[in-house]
Amino acid sequence: MIVTTHQPIFLPWPGFFYKALRADAMVLLDDVQFPLGRGWMTRNRLKSEQGELWLTVPVWKKGRGKQIIPNVEICEEVSWRDKHLRGLRQQYANAPYREDTLPAIEAIYARDHARLLDLNLDLIRFLWHALDIKSQLVLQSEIGVTGQGTDLLVSICKTMNADTYVAFPIVEKYLEPDKFRANGIKLDFVRFHPPVYPQLWGDFRYNLSALDLLLNCGPKGLDIIAHSR
Repeated sequence: MIVTTHQPIFLPWPGFFYKALRADAMVLLDDVQFPLGRGWMTRNRLKSEQGELWLTVPVWKKGRGKQIIPNVEICEEVSWRDKHLRGLRQQYANAPYREDTLPAIEAIYARDHARLLDLNLDLIRFLWHALDIKSQLVLQSEIGVTGQGTDLLVSICKTMNADTYVAFPIVEKYLEPDKFRANGIKLDFVRFHPPVYPQLWGDFRYNLSALDLLLNCGPKGLDIIAHSR
């Protein structure tokens, strides 16, 4: 069994799904601390005529201290949903797979998500199925594993009966290899080279949300990600 992990980020980039393709299961870390400062839990980039289309989900932070991801609530004091959908409709009006993709995104946005986690999970699951990812998608909370750092990852691997853990080289410095070896778990660091594919609006931009890939390439997106080596 090969396992990888990732936080349940907002509209993930293609590398997120590349890791999933290299594993039998991806465990989403939905029971850890919400990152402080700006990060990919609440925002991501797509493309616009002017360059980049940033989509940001406002959340309540002030006075809440350190929060765990399941407790983070969406702030509805601004019309962020309308702004997101308006931007997507305008900037992707001529995208080849617009009609195959945007109605599903609109339906997700129409749901009454109070928590950021619920929104992110719905979007991840949509992209997962639209890209036809066959790996298992599991929540940390579903398997009842808690902890921090390498100890958490080792516990996840043991619970999932995994003998291999997949990660990107960028996180190697944060891991403790001895703990994996002591538990008979191999570390597999995979390199991801962001794919180039047909995009709208001029020069190619790397590492946008996988939603951009899906809008432009549809069912070919899986093959494009799989060959990003």
